[in-house]
Amino acid sequence: MGERERTVPAGDASAEASAAPAPRPAAAPRPAPARAPRVERPRDCLATGVAAGLAAHLGWPALLVRAAFVVTSFFAGAGLLLYLWLWALTPWQAGDGTPKRRAPVAWLLLVAGAVLLAASWVLGRRLDAQLNEGAGQWVLVTLGGLVCVVGAGAWASFFDRPDPARGPRHELAIRAAATAVLAVTVLALMLGATVFSFPLPTFALALAAALGIALLFVPTLVTRWRELGEERTRRIREEQRGEIAAHLHDSVLQTLALIQNRAGATSEVARIARAQERELRDWLYAGDAPADSDLGTDLRDFGALLEIEHPVTVDVVVVGEQRERASGELAAAAREAMLNAARHAGGEISVYVESRPDAVEVFVRDRGPGFSLDEVPADRLGVRQSIIARMRRAGGEATVGPGAGGVGTQIRLRFPATPQPPAPEQAGRAGGTA
Repeated sequence: MGERERTVPAGDASAEASAAPAPRPAAAPRPAPARAPRVERPRDCLATGVAAGLAAHLGWPALLVRAAFVVTSFFAGAGLLLYLWLWALTPWQAGDGTPKRRAPVAWLLLVAGAVLLAASWVLGRRLDAQLNEGAGQWVLVTLGGLVCVVGAGAWASFFDRPDPARGPRHELAIRAAATAVLAVTVLALMLGATVFSFPLPTFALALAAALGIALLFVPTLVTRWRELGEERTRRIREEQRGEIAAHLHDSVLQTLALIQNRAGATSEVARIARAQERELRDWLYAGDAPADSDLGTDLRDFGALLEIEHPVTVDVVVVGEQRERASGELAAAAREAMLNAARHAGGEISVYVESRPDAVEVFVRDRGPGFSLDEVPADRLGVRQSIIARMRRAGGEATVGPGAGGVGTQIRLRFPATPQPPAPEQAGRAGGTA
């Protein structure tokens, strides 16, 4: 209010503007610090992958990390405890397959155990019962050797056996060598000088060695016990399945068959009964069906579907060894013939599959009014293209004619065992017919 406004001349204003410091350029954004990779054990490792995974996380050489674990293990076992903790909690890198270990850990443990047990035998011969010096060191060395030998067997059973590079033979060799070392240790303890000077520790160590031999065979015993349990469970299930099948066959399946006979082949009740009967049989005998479907199995399954969708009864009879698979052209043509019979004829449809050394033949017969292929309109390509032309292209043949006694229609499909490629003129005729 009481202050006077200061007026600045134009020249002074320009001088002040020139004296003002220039604005600083905006600082470039700092790059985000690179994140260290997760601690993960590589699947291609030396033994366990702990040192390699930790080295990749820290950006150190793997040899330096291994040396750090060894050095810190002398400080109250800190390095060893940290190593075991990381081994138990660090996951493997993402990927498939069994981890590959380059180092023969089982053999190294076995050799280390044998060396320690040999050193304990030397120490045992030098013990003096009167002075009682070195007894604790002798016990510790012996226990260390036993732990290494038993650890070699456990490593071979749990880690080397799933490895494709080693496998069961490697496990058997390690187990045999470890058993021999432990047996020699038991004899050396019971027949050595320490059995008189230090009987209690000697007996305890010999008992520990004998228990080590038993521990070597525990994985095999557990595996055999598990297999026996699975076999017993499988046998009980088969017996129960047989009892259920016998009960259903004597009651439900016979009732469904009686309903089909009384209701007629084309009635809705008969179709539902047939569908339920097939579902029950498939459930009861599903374990007997082969994993890879053949021609006969495929046509039976397709017939079951037709019985559900159409008022028909489909009987499939298979003779001979089935070499033709369900994915071939013969199976596709046979399915098309069965579908045409179900759509246009209805009633009962018979499918006869005969496999001979020189060819495979399929007969599809119905008891409908019948038809002549020449009378079928040209735009109806079901028989011409999907059956006759398909078989010609595949190297086989198909014929359409009246059924037995002139009743219904019979479609005959023939596929040679070693099909020959069709001639060009035959292929041209097939395309013209279609």
